[in-house]
Amino acid sequence: MIAQIDAKFAKARPSKIWSRLLGYALFEGRPLTTRGRWINPLVFAGFRLWAALPFRDDPKQPIFILGVGRSGTTILGKILALHRDVGYLNEPKALWHSALGNDDLIGSYTALQGRYRLSPADLSKRGLRCLRRGYLAFLWMAGCRRVVDKYPELLFRSELLDGVFPDAHKIVLVRNGADICRSIERWSQTHGDASADWWGLNDRKWTTLLNELILPDPQFADILPVFRNMTRHIDRAAIEWIVSMQEALRLKDSGTPNLYFIRYEDMLADPANVLSHLFDVCNLPQDPVALEYACDVLHQRAAGPATNLHPDIQPLFDATMRQLDYQPD
Repeated sequence: MIAQIDAKFAKARPSKIWSRLLGYALFEGRPLTTRGRWINPLVFAGFRLWAALPFRDDPKQPIFILGVGRSGTTILGKILALHRDVGYLNEPKALWHSALGNDDLIGSYTALQGRYRLSPADLSKRGLRCLRRGYLAFLWMAGCRRVVDKYPELLFRSELLDGVFPDAHKIVLVRNGADICRSIERWSQTHGDASADWWGLNDRKWTTLLNELILPDPQFADILPVFRNMTRHIDRAAIEWIVSMQEALRLKDSGTPNLYFIRYEDMLADPANVLSHLFDVCNLPQDPVALEYACDVLHQRAAGPATNLHPDIQPLFDATMRQLDYQPD
């Protein structure tokens, strides 16, 4: 399925096919675990061109979808992509890498080790121009007013987003951690190979997660030896979910502006009301087409089996589940 365009999406609003193909072909880039990576040099050449164009404004009120992969961020992005005012970019990590150069966690575009936490100080004037004008070029060519950028790891770069886009809206999608862990495990088993999977080229993402987010965190101090030989995808996924959700809760407690939490399960149970409210808080006009599509494609699902995590991880996982008002397995 190219650019996440399925038959229902195309039928709901055919005019949106163009903006999705445009974003997919020229702005998102093709990451390490996908096909068609031959197009990446053209994508990066485009960024240099867009940065040279005489755009004078900044993108207005961009919307970012944050959280953890496999939490429903893709389907939320597809729904917002159908909104008449929105141009949607599905993880445009190539654009961000062109602007930053040190953010590539899995090794799609560089051998340089990426970082989770980045601030405005990490973005040069050239990078800032590349990022802002890249969004503006996309909106101009797509004929849209507002950009929606789904990039879950930007959760750890909220300070950067606030510095670059002070009027941005940030949506944190929250989902039952057990479901996410099982989904990440399945993804790695079906999409990965001997050198690259969910955890990047030769475990790059996992190594960065461990060194930057886990080792300095006192909540993991008593179980650090466990991480040295942690190879099961489901255990690693649990750790990624814990640190990501703890970061989201920290941002919420600190009063980060324009930060909105959506429970994936609530979105499945009552898509019309949940998404209608989301349109309001993001200053998007109500759009019956997008809401009708959401009601058509979102359906409640039965709970999955227990995760059977490593016994030293399970207590931290259960505690985070309770913080988010989920019942542990």
